[in-house]
Amino acid sequence: MPADDEPRSDDLWSIGQLAERAGVTVKTVRFYSDRGLLPEAARSGGGHRRYGPDALDRLRLIRSLRTLDLPVPDVRRVLDEEGQDDVLEDVIAGQLKEVGSRLAALRWREAALQLLADRTTPQERAERLRLVGAVSTPPGTAALARFWRCWLPARLPSRVVAAVVDRAVPIPPDTPAPAQVLAFARLQDFVTSPCFVAGPRAGTDYGQPEVHASGKGYRPAVLYEGLPEAFELAAPDVRAGRAPREGEALDCFVAVHAAALNRRDTPDFRRTLHRMLAAEPRIDRYWQLAAEVVTPPAGTAQPTPGSTDNWLRAALGATAPQ
Repeated sequence: MPADDEPRSDDLWSIGQLAERAGVTVKTVRFYSDRGLLPEAARSGGGHRRYGPDALDRLRLIRSLRTLDLPVPDVRRVLDEEGQDDVLEDVIAGQLKEVGSRLAALRWREAALQLLADRTTPQERAERLRLVGAVSTPPGTAALARFWRCWLPARLPSRVVAAVVDRAVPIPPDTPAPAQVLAFARLQDFVTSPCFVAGPRAGTDYGQPEVHASGKGYRPAVLYEGLPEAFELAAPDVRAGRAPREGEALDCFVAVHAAALNRRDTPDFRRTLHRMLAAEPRIDRYWQLAAEVVTPPAGTAQPTPGSTDNWLRAALGATAPQ
């Protein structure tokens, strides 16, 4: 006689009976059993697996989880902690993130294919193919962040660098238009070109601007911590399409540069600053492409650090004493 806590033999099912009741193959049942997801209740005298009625519910749960494409380790976590909602929620959240990444990759691939399907010259199509082929799907921004860390002045505090990179690196849209895919591909190609890979500090045409020169008393952290306020003040004028002009935004812009250079805001300093900034190697192309990346077709371009900086430079040039 079986002990009270042991299942009766007539309550047990063979692997084939369990598979039939669950509507799966014997191979499927064996697969989950071998991986420890579906424990057997006993073995027959001939060594065959036997399962209790509770195995049917467990097998159905396993199939439901696998239908959602959960990997076996995650299925095991849910089964081991059955009844613990936080475990299931954690697994579901992870799957949602992964699915979102896959969908983003598919949307970028679709937009890239649409871009290549556009009627263009053979030369232009070949160039687009080269550019798009160098972009991962979904795209990453590591190359853009690396460019800024190289272009910024040396010895900036890490928190300042992180803040600048966060503002300067555009976030690729999840559902891009073909034009946005092309703009991002061109932007990545731009920052990975040989002159940038060699390093903006290597004396190339895109070298460090004069304002970054490490002169006596120069405080670059003051400059990059203060510029966002000037950009924010200028943003309404840029958004409205107003011509560069004097005002609070320009005064703030000049004051930040003066503080960084240990100078006072005087007419002479404004003349000097205008010369320094005008002579600086510009990265207008970067800002132009960055704006195209985040602006959907027929959308209104929003102020960026680049567009507001250009506006403020123009305002300085238009108002600086000659």
